Amino acid sequence: MRYVRDGYVIDTDGERLESPTIHAYLSRSYWAEHRSLAVVEKSLKHSLNFGLYDQSQVKPHQVGLARVITDYATFAYLCDVYILETHQGKGLGKWLMETVTSHPELSSLRRFMLITRDAHGLYRQYGFKDLASPERWMEIYRA
Repeated sequence: MRYVRDGYVIDTDGERLESPTIHAYLSRSYWAEHRSLAVVEKSLKHSLNFGLYDQSQVKPHQVGLARVITDYATFAYLCDVYILETHQGKGLGKWLMETVTSHPELSSLRRFMLITRDAHGLYRQYGFKDLASPERWMEIYRA
């Protein structure tokens, strides 16, 4: 799927993703700073990815991403959401979230999860809430 607005494009074509660009950003993030390029590439291969591209240049380049891990039937996990700093403040994060949450393959799933340290306000605008029963959830966490 492809969405166009104000010189930017959101595209779910996995062949278009710029894995070195994605890795460069993620390696600076608090949630994925130690992730190798090989792991980033493998995670992209097995996800529904929403790449955000600046089309205003001669050679369009990737400036953002939202990655969704899903079975397309009942569950999805949103992760690795970012907009490059030089493109922030233009409403691109909100547009990216609108696109992800309204995507036909994701909009009717029973459960759509994410984890964030500091962007609760953004995600609440798109229907995400605190866990209703956090005591039921468990995890295996390997730092």
